[in-house]
Amino acid sequence: MNRAVTAKPGPPNALGRIFASEVPFLAIWNVLRSTVLKAKSSLMSAVLQAPGLYLGPGCVLRGSKFTKIGRNFYVHGHLWMEAITAYQQQRFCPSIRIGNNVSFSEGVHITCIDSISIGNGALFGSRVYVSDHNHGSYKGEIQSHPSEQPSLRALGGGGAVMIGDDVWIGDNVVIVGPVTIGQGSIVAANSVVRTDIPAFTMVGGIPARTIRRFDQQASRWERPNP
Repeated sequence: MNRAVTAKPGPPNALGRIFASEVPFLAIWNVLRSTVLKAKSSLMSAVLQAPGLYLGPGCVLRGSKFTKIGRNFYVHGHLWMEAITAYQQQRFCPSIRIGNNVSFSEGVHITCIDSISIGNGALFGSRVYVSDHNHGSYKGEIQSHPSEQPSLRALGGGGAVMIGDDVWIGDNVVIVGPVTIGQGSIVAANSVVRTDIPAFTMVGGIPARTIRRFDQQASRWERPNP
């Protein structure tokens, strides 16, 4: 006697997941929104010569002639990325370079007058700020006076930012150059980075300090010796 075999349903596709988790009106709204964003991203991918680009809602990219984006750059939304070429009487030749398979969460802000590079596979949390300059200069022989309106102060006082491959930047991190963050390093949420971070190092705090280092032989993160 043959028994009937009941096929188990496979995992739902993306459309099925939306309708399974949302009321019908919001499900339809999310599908339409996703379709528009994908169409916009495809157009921007072709314009910027960045295959696999996805830009979520509210993204602003300025200075595209001075920006190079690698493959499969994913942005959840509300990215503000600007290569600044002019500010008041100042003129700049900025360079923003983003590697392959880089992912940004919500509200990342990148502003550049000199050089900012982000390596392959980097992951940014929400509300990360990366800059290679300040409004005004606060060290050296010529410094900005506090009576001068901050928005009118000359841009400068920073330096190049280099973020290596496979770096993970947590939420609300502030990075101001000159600074290099080595390959595979991790920056804990709410940290402020103003000095170089070696490869395979975990840092946190204000200012960011070493928390752990990755031991290659033991294959584990270890606290540094006191």
